[in-house]
Amino acid sequence: MTLMKNLLIIGFVWPEPNSTAAGSRMLQLISLFQKNGFTVTFVCAASKTKNSFDLEKLNIQTFDILLNDSSFDSLIKKINPNFVLFDRFLTEEQFGWRIAENCPDAIRILDTEDLHFLRNARQVAYKNNEKVDLKHLTSDLAKREIASIYRCDLTLIISKYEMKLLKKTFNIDKTLLLYVPFLLNKLTFETIHSYPAFQSRNHFITIGNFKHEPNWNSVQYLKTVIWPLIREKLPEAEMHIYGAYATEKVQQLQHKKDGFLIKGWTENIEVTFTNARVCLAPLMFGAGLKGKLIDAMKYGTPSVTTSIGAEAMHHKLPWNGFIADDPKEFALKSVELYTNENLWKNAQKSGVEIINFCFSKEKYERKLLNRIIAIQKNMAEHRLKNFTGAILAHHTLQSTKYMSKWIEEKNKPKP
Repeated sequence: MTLMKNLLIIGFVWPEPNSTAAGSRMLQLISLFQKNGFTVTFVCAASKTKNSFDLEKLNIQTFDILLNDSSFDSLIKKINPNFVLFDRFLTEEQFGWRIAENCPDAIRILDTEDLHFLRNARQVAYKNNEKVDLKHLTSDLAKREIASIYRCDLTLIISKYEMKLLKKTFNIDKTLLLYVPFLLNKLTFETIHSYPAFQSRNHFITIGNFKHEPNWNSVQYLKTVIWPLIREKLPEAEMHIYGAYATEKVQQLQHKKDGFLIKGWTENIEVTFTNARVCLAPLMFGAGLKGKLIDAMKYGTPSVTTSIGAEAMHHKLPWNGFIADDPKEFALKSVELYTNENLWKNAQKSGVEIINFCFSKEKYERKLLNRIIAIQKNMAEHRLKNFTGAILAHHTLQSTKYMSKWIEEKNKPKP
């Protein structure tokens, strides 16, 4: 059987690789498919921003699409994809029924980025000062996201913790899931040593899209709890805060006298990281993998983070710095890493080992391609085994379809 290689990606947003880990992840997947001979078309209902990546540079045809509009049906009939990749479950909710109706033989793949319901459960529990349990995990958001997983032929999961959660807690069959972390090139110690050395680097750094609630909370926690403890020990050090979408409320956190500086958007992530000595990421909630911590490893910048930050990222290998949940310990370890050159160099080595062992591009690209080829060859059997998905797709076609058509009619201009 010849594998037809026409891929349609329905983006939740236009990729912003310099703003978000999700944007980098999307470009990694696009690279994988293009390298293996797929024709890629990217469509999105969101507006582009100044940070959006120019996909036309990669010879990708792009289209702006509308929500709740039958023009999408006409477009996908012309594209006639063999594979459809939904960027987050929200796009599957909006467009999955249209794909099923107009391109029933297309393999439907969901890229979760991270499990939204897990991130939300942790955020709610954190704000209520509670431990995460089933009452948080079995939310309406979880029901929506897991329904989306069932309606698809394959769902890409970025974290081994999330794989375990879906299989053990929610009993989702492993044939519907595939672990695909960040897809990274192998690192060498020569590359790391080509970056500025310990003595040439100064100050602490954190980075993250400020629209992302875990990042915003982390910056507030740094400002009020962590940084005063560090500054007490290192009065000359500065905390540099980078990230896209630094609104006025973010700028108000700046305090030059205390060395707490809001830098905002950075044009060059590599330069930003390689000039800094230590990366701090005191994440109190969240899910998936943390792009800032991957970048820290790639650019030889040791880090201090929490258990949530390091979750599913190092497979029991030594962290490239420290993991600490107590604020006093977090600050103490940050100072220790900042001032101890031998410790810092060893942490750099650990980062290289983590990248090479846990995020092998070749290994996980091959697994993904093998799985989708197998599904395409045995699609009828694969779908027969997923009867729960068939039930959910049936009811979604009835409910979501007619809600969408009602909205479309409602939005039509009055005669």
